[in-house]
Amino acid sequence: MGLTVLIISSCRGKRLPLVQEYDTLKTNMNGNGDIIELSFTRGPEHNHPLMAVWTEDTAGNYIQTLYVANSIAKGYFEHGDKSTGRWLAGPIKRPAALPVWAHSRGVKEADGLYMPSTETAIPDAYTGATPKSNFILIARTDEPLPRKFIILFEINQTWDWNEYWTNNKFPGDENYKTSCQPALVYAATLDKEQPGAVELRLLGHSHYSGMDGKIYEDLSSITTAREITGSLSVKITP
Repeated sequence: MGLTVLIISSCRGKRLPLVQEYDTLKTNMNGNGDIIELSFTRGPEHNHPLMAVWTEDTAGNYIQTLYVANSIAKGYFEHGDKSTGRWLAGPIKRPAALPVWAHSRGVKEADGLYMPSTETAIPDAYTGATPKSNFILIARTDEPLPRKFIILFEINQTWDWNEYWTNNKFPGDENYKTSCQPALVYAATLDKEQPGAVELRLLGHSHYSGMDGKIYEDLSSITTAREITGSLSVKITP
């Protein structure tokens, strides 16, 4: 069970203090590498999004996953089986959920998709339940990272239609309907010789149905999806 960190800021006058609770999620604590600490504060549109955190070198080559939501990692969703006419727990893939992370891994499955299945699930060391609110992820890498490296964070929340990403925009694309506004990707470059927290910046969005791993920089159609995340920072811990 994760720890809970309380951050209290005082206010002038008779207003009560603002209290923000942060759950702590730890992954891969038996690794032999560096400890990465990522701090996430939810925004006003936060409502059970799916997330992945991973590392790349400065040339954009995938190194490893630090965290990915259980349902994506295992290919098994609480509402994944509709065969009886109502949603039940079962195996299913959501290619549009976190496609930049999935394609970055470069593991192509037998069905042509890059999402893990129940047979090729991501090991438990790198997964966890989706945090319900603010959280701090403390993750250890398998091996020491290069001096400079990139941390990437992808987040997606279903049912967040807007005037551009409507529920009938791609009527024959079932994968699109599980994503709505595409996943957003944030990133930051860290340098081991320059410690301290670094803010992740928004790079762009994923493919609307997860058919590639590109990051699309045009964010003019993205509205409430920007408000899922409040603040996002990362640091390397000696």
